[in-house]
Amino acid sequence: MLLCCGGRKLAKAMSAAEEKTVLVVIPARYASVRFPGKPLAQIAGKSMIQHVVERLRDAESVSRIIVATDDERIKHAVTSFGGEAILTRADHRTGTDRVAEVAIQVPAQIYINVQGDEPLIDPDTVEAVAQAMLDDESVQIATPCSPITVPNDIMDPNVVKVVRDFDSNALYFSRAPIPWVRDTGAKVDARHWKHIGVYGYRRDALLEFPTLPPGELERVEQLEQLRWLENGFHISVVETEYDAVSVDVPKDIERVEKLLRERAAN
Repeated sequence: MLLCCGGRKLAKAMSAAEEKTVLVVIPARYASVRFPGKPLAQIAGKSMIQHVVERLRDAESVSRIIVATDDERIKHAVTSFGGEAILTRADHRTGTDRVAEVAIQVPAQIYINVQGDEPLIDPDTVEAVAQAMLDDESVQIATPCSPITVPNDIMDPNVVKVVRDFDSNALYFSRAPIPWVRDTGAKVDARHWKHIGVYGYRRDALLEFPTLPPGELERVEQLEQLRWLENGFHISVVETEYDAVSVDVPKDIERVEKLLRERAAN
C-alpha cells in the first residue's frame, strides 16, 4: 500500500506557505497500447509533454508544475526544456494514484491533475478550477465541464457526460446520454454537458483516494471519478467553454498541428 497513514493526518504537516500553493501534476506514462511513448511524440517541433507544460505556465494561480512519470526518457525530456519531473511507480492503476504519490513527496494545498495528452490544454480552464477551490475552502474536489454543441457527441460513449445538482455538484458521470429526453414528442430544452478530464483536489482528499474501494459504477462505466461519488465525496463542477482535444493515436497529431497553425495565423 502506498500510504502508511490517513491522508488527513499527513495534510496537517503542511506549513503556512505550502497551504497557499497550487501544484499542477501531469501524469505521463511511457507505455500505451495505442500509442507507446506518446508524451514524447513530436508536435510542431516540440514534444507533446513540452506543449502541455508550457501552456500551463500561463495559469496565474499555479505555483509549480510537475510531470509525474514512470520512465527516465520522459523525465530527461522534461528537464531538458527546463521543466520539473518526478519518477513514480510503474504499477499505478490510475492517474489519480500517480498524483497521490507526488502529493506524499510534495506538500501543497491544491493539486490539479492535467492529462499529458492534451497539448492544447486551456490555461484559463485550469485557472477556473484552481479559483473555485481557492474561493471556497469547503470544495474538496473540482472539475470542469463544457456545453455539448455537436449532437452526435451526446450518444458517443467516448464523450463523458455529467449532470449536476442545484449547487453545481456532480450527480453522476456517464458515457451514456444523460439526461435522457424521454418525451421526444414535446418541446424539451435539455442541455448536455461534456466532462473535461481536469481535476483539482485538496491534499487530504487526494491522499485518501488510493485507500478508497472501487465501486460497481466505476467498474461498469470505467470512469475513475465515480469512485469519489460512490464513497460519498462531493465534486464541484465548473463551467467552461474549453473543448478538450486529446491525442489518443498517432493520427491525432495531424489534427493538433492543423489547429496550431490556424491559431498562429489568427
